[in-house]
Formats: sequence, structure tokens, C-alpha cells
Amino acid sequence: MLRPQLTDALKKAVLSKDTVSVTTIRLILAALKERDIAARGEGNTDGISDDDIQGLLQSMVKQRRESIEMYTKGNRPELAAQEASEIVVIERFLPLQMSDSEIEVAVKGTVSDMGATCLKDMGRTMATLREKYSGCMDFGKAGLVAKKLLG
Repeated sequence: MLRPQLTDALKKAVLSKDTVSVTTIRLILAALKERDIAARGEGNTDGISDDDIQGLLQSMVKQRRESIEMYTKGNRPELAAQEASEIVVIERFLPLQMSDSEIEVAVKGTVSDMGATCLKDMGRTMATLREKYSGCMDFGKAGLVAKKLLG
């Protein structure tokens, strides 16, 4: 489902001469092709799944956020702005992300449903959250909330 969406978006971006979208979508497609080739080596001839594509997109967003932080510290606002515009393009293909308050509510609910009480339950809690909220939750933030609740 995401593959045709990406190619359609690339065609529209080319026609509308949206250079930021064109370059960002081409980067996504190149990374996707690289992952597909690696998957073929493991016997998967169909390429990676939509869940794996979402993971790829999320890692691309994470990389760009880290780059923004570094560019801001290095007093390079023009490069930080470019990375931010790429994030906007990439996030068009991701499901809507949960807000901080929604993450906190979800983690509290999961912890209480599981009966988790201490940091030893952190792994089980995070695994359950990954199952329930894959693709729409920032697990870095969720981990901090869970650690605070269980610690």
C-alpha cells in the first residue's frame, strides 16, 4: 500500500516542481530499494512489508531530528530548516503520531493492565506497547514514561 503511494507522490511532486518533496521521496525510494535487495538475500522476493517501510520512515525522521539538533548547535539554521522540511514530507506517509499526553495514557493503561510493578517488568511493558501501538508511538518517549512509572 505504501509503495504505490510513494511513487504517486513522486510523480505529483515532479509535476508540481516541488523540489524538496522530489528529493526526499527519491531518498525514501532509494532506501526502500536497498532494503528490498537485502531482503532478497534472505529469501524474501516480494521486498519488505508495509510495517518495515513504516519503520524505515520512522528511522529517517529520527535521523533528521538528530541532524536538526546538531545543525542548531553548530549554528547552521539553513541546514536545520532543510532537515525539518524533509521531516514534513516523510511524515505524510506515516500514520498520525500520538501526542505526549496520549503516550502517557497508553503507557499507564498498559502498565496497569499487565500488573507491572517494577523495572524488571520494563521489557514486557515495552514489548506489549510495540505490539499495540506499532507505527504511531514514539517508543523513546514511551520508555521514559514507563521507566518513571515503574522506577
